[in-house]
Amino acid sequence: MERPKNRIILLFTIMIVTVNGLFASYRTEVYYAYVNNKMELWKSVIDRMDKVPAKSNELILELVNYQYGYIGYCLGYEKKSEAKTYLDKAQKNIDFLEKQKFRLATVNSYNAAFCGFRIGLNPLTVSYNGFRSVDFARKALELDSEDFFGYIQFGNIQFYMPKTFGGSKKEGLDYFLKAKELLEKKREENPEDWNYLAVLILVGQSYSYLGDYESSKATYEYILKLEPGFTYVRDELYPQLLMKMKES
Repeated sequence: MERPKNRIILLFTIMIVTVNGLFASYRTEVYYAYVNNKMELWKSVIDRMDKVPAKSNELILELVNYQYGYIGYCLGYEKKSEAKTYLDKAQKNIDFLEKQKFRLATVNSYNAAFCGFRIGLNPLTVSYNGFRSVDFARKALELDSEDFFGYIQFGNIQFYMPKTFGGSKKEGLDYFLKAKELLEKKREENPEDWNYLAVLILVGQSYSYLGDYESSKATYEYILKLEPGFTYVRDELYPQLLMKMKES
């Protein structure tokens, strides 16, 4: 006869496997959506995740990452109303995790990113949200110097901040490269991570902006080696760079 203790251990093991399976499924879908520019699929993933009852803190943080990516897409395509809707949802999730004192470095990194999104929604808030974004990003790296997301936010801040206020596109690139390095340490355990491809794009775009076209070209070619069907790089960024190199 099976002992109660053994049944509990078996049930706990099944729960862990199930949760890990859900994480992998969401991650795979978002990665596929990113590579193939299927943003309706991306949206469906975050909507489904949002409806999961009694989410763990880890799952909530995963959801916030996908919400973050979708908000950025909405702002890029001037879908400000939708961007605000998902920003409000993501902020509530981050506020909850902050109260739980869960992964506070990463929580601060997202707060830094959300301040940037609010500037995108309303440029008149740049002075207020700009300084808040810097403070959140700084605190994130003080709490955890290995938080890749904090380096991404500092990179964005440095890259887009006017030079007169201390911005530096070269320093921005250095932060992106640090984020890339940290993500590469985890590539084997998480090969389908859209964040890694996103950082590579930031690196490639930064090199291009700074006039280092060869490094930009090498970065885009590396991305296409990883994902030959990555539509954004294959059909837009890489051809645009080749044209720019031809005209220079």
